[in-house]
Amino acid sequence: MYIVVTGGTGFIGRALVAELMESGHSVAVPSRSPESARALFGPRVDCVAWDGRDAAVLVRLLDNTQEECAVVNLVGEGLADGRWDADKKKRILESRVHAATAVNNAAMAASRPPAVIIQGSAVGYYGSQASRQDRILDEASPLGTGFLAQVCAAWETAGTPVEATGLRRVVIRTGLVIGPGGMLAKFLPPFRWFAGGPLGDGDQWLSWIHLSDMVRAIVWLLENGKASGAYNLSAPMPVTMRQFCKTLGRCLGRPSWLPVPSAVLRLMLGREMADETVLASQRAVPVRLLDEGYGFRVMELESALVKSIRRPVIK
Repeated sequence: MYIVVTGGTGFIGRALVAELMESGHSVAVPSRSPESARALFGPRVDCVAWDGRDAAVLVRLLDNTQEECAVVNLVGEGLADGRWDADKKKRILESRVHAATAVNNAAMAASRPPAVIIQGSAVGYYGSQASRQDRILDEASPLGTGFLAQVCAAWETAGTPVEATGLRRVVIRTGLVIGPGGMLAKFLPPFRWFAGGPLGDGDQWLSWIHLSDMVRAIVWLLENGKASGAYNLSAPMPVTMRQFCKTLGRCLGRPSWLPVPSAVLRLMLGREMADETVLASQRAVPVRLLDEGYGFRVMELESALVKSIRRPVIK
């Protein structure tokens, strides 16, 4: 299969491209920096210039191969790179909606449309306070409230018109991806300096997935012709922030004793950003993946952390 991976140079995208090539697929990576993508992936990957909006670039990739095609759309402005002023929030929303719209339009315009589109989203769909009462969230749980919930809803909806053509489309609502680098790298320095501890009251639920399961699940969804609709991409056993930090401290041989009060986080990040990111609570579980036969490689948080901390960092 010939698979176009938008967002292929990001933390998840790089691991996915490697997994796809190892599985025998051909891969293309449209990128704002095609030279950097070529340096990263080498000649085996088709790296072309793309601005995140132009459907014509994607059409050319889809039409210039004789293989069955697919698209995995992972494009999105980073949530943690700077405070959430009006301009930042606009980029968070528009980067996702524009890319999803371009993928949708390309699929409908291509003479060789893809067999399947995997569309990125996040467990933020369920709202930042969705599980404060320990309620478990599956794929049938309703849309929550807040900025990120609305972003996820717009992200998912932007690509729905193509479904009317009968094209198979899968939406992946992703939790915190644990791997060497990524968000985990931001947690490590305080613990290594013996100053680690939970963020906020520590009772908020954290839905996580190891990077290896993240990319394997995407490949599984690509290759499983019956998979369609929304899937939670998170491990079966979410944890609280307190449990996460305690486990991380144990893996590093450090204590988890110095919590960062919610008020401090809101002062540092701004109330909205703090409440919808580090203080958010989503107890999401991958009901559909489990019911349909996906086998998780990393089920326990401690194993995920050990595998990630002891490997070279992916920047």
